[in-house]
Amino acid sequence: MSNKLYVGNLSYDLSEEDLRSAFEKVGQVDSVRIITDKFSGRSKGFAFVEMLDEGLAQKAISELDGQELLSRPIRVSEAKEQAPRSRGPRPGGGGNRF
Repeated sequence: MSNKLYVGNLSYDLSEEDLRSAFEKVGQVDSVRIITDKFSGRSKGFAFVEMLDEGLAQKAISELDGQELLSRPIRVSEAKEQAPRSRGPRPGGGGNRF
């Protein structure tokens, strides 16, 4: 298990400080990052939280998954490794056509 957690079903009004405060009730938090849309800057409704160690991460999952935060039941689970993205041409991507 990792100490990095995925936190979903977040209110769009939730701040990183609010999220940090909720997780600090379980234990020491290394980092909090709410994922935002790169164009609008608005939250996408999920975040990543890193706890001090794996034991605290597991405790956060068991204690916080399903708990309400700003009137929404949050989902907390172990973060999965992101699959590598290909940098090749996109299907129907309008490449040169001769």
